[in-house]
Amino acid sequence: MSTNIFWQESPIGKTERQKLLNQKGCVVWITGLSGSGKSTLACSLSRELYTRGKLSYILDGDNLRHGLNKDLGFKAEDRVENIRRVGEVAKLFADAGLICIASLISPYRKDRDASRDPKGLYKLARAGKIKGFTGIDDPYESPLNCEIELKEKEGECPSPVAMAEEVIAYLEDKGFLQNQ
Repeated sequence: MSTNIFWQESPIGKTERQKLLNQKGCVVWITGLSGSGKSTLACSLSRELYTRGKLSYILDGDNLRHGLNKDLGFKAEDRVENIRRVGEVAKLFADAGLICIASLISPYRKDRDASRDPKGLYKLARAGKIKGFTGIDDPYESPLNCEIELKEKEGECPSPVAMAEEVIAYLEDKGFLQNQ
C-alpha cells in the first residue's frame, strides 16, 4: 500500500446527505446459497423501500462479476477479494446515505447442504460438472451473529414481500427509515 495517499474530506458530510434523503445510510447484507432467493428478496426489499420513498441500491453478486469483479474467479482467495470489494462499495453507498442491499453468497462459515436449486447448478456440481461450487465442494460458512434472520413460518417459506416487510420493520426499529 502506498504511503503517500491521503483521505480527502468532502465538504458535505454523511449527516447532511442523510438529512437530504430523509433516511440513514446502511448496508443490508443478504447471504445464502446459490438459488436460495437472495436476489428475489433484494429486489422485493428495494421495491418496498421505494414505495415508502426510501432510496436503495442493490449490489448483486452475479451482476458485480460482470464489471467490478470480472477479473476474479472462484478460488478461495478470489472469493475473499470479491466480498472485500463489495464491502468497500457498500460502505460508500451507506456513507452517501443510501440503503445498500448487498446480495451475495458470502460463502465462508460452515459447510451446509443445498436446499433449493432453481438453476440446476447443485445437480451439475454434484455430478462433477461444476468444480469449486459453494456448498458442494467449496465451503459456505453461515453467519454467526446475524442482526436479522429470516426463517420459515409453520414449515413454509414466507413470500419475498413478507420477508422484505420483516427487514423494513427491523430498519424502522433501528431508526434507519426515520425522517431526519
